[in-house]
Amino acid sequence: MSLSSLLLSFASTYRRQPKFPLDPPDTDPRKPNLYLIGFMGTGKTSAGELAADKLGLRFLDSDREIEKATGLEVAAIFEREGETAFREKEREFILQGHPGGGCLVSCGGGLPVPEGMLGHLKERGLVLALWAEPQTIYERTRDNPRRPLLQVPDPLSEITGLLKKRESVYLQADKVISTEMRSTKAVADLIMRSYGENPSSA
Repeated sequence: MSLSSLLLSFASTYRRQPKFPLDPPDTDPRKPNLYLIGFMGTGKTSAGELAADKLGLRFLDSDREIEKATGLEVAAIFEREGETAFREKEREFILQGHPGGGCLVSCGGGLPVPEGMLGHLKERGLVLALWAEPQTIYERTRDNPRRPLLQVPDPLSEITGLLKKRESVYLQADKVISTEMRSTKAVADLIMRSYGENPSSA
């Protein structure tokens, strides 16, 4: 093999990195996946973990899975590669980076926004959107430095603007659950009830 062929082969392999893990053995493919979408701070992780445990689903957080696959925190990916590159990693995770059944997936706030992404989620399972008002989201996230989109002078205005842009996508979920004035347990209960009412999960 020539040097140029070796270099092309190496480049092709490098571009395919990182690889997400194959379907783990602790998932039940008979159970449809459940996807939680919504803005940061709406309880997708906290309520999602609780609901997954009760439903017997494997909990996955898209941001955490991308961090494990790349070895970088989300904030570092944004800083080094930009938001577009991060959105492509989210797309790769949804298309080929997680099991086809038996999982509850907490999706990053911007994951369903790019064209076609919400459709990919609906093809793979039930999609629930968790909702909260901008002020509530601000109160829940203002002290978290791991939120790269909020590292701005006026995070409340940023939240309000981003939420307005994403609202139409979130409202296209199979069901929208308000997390306003609700405990984590109450939200988890509503998630479980919605999943149980889904014909494909029966």
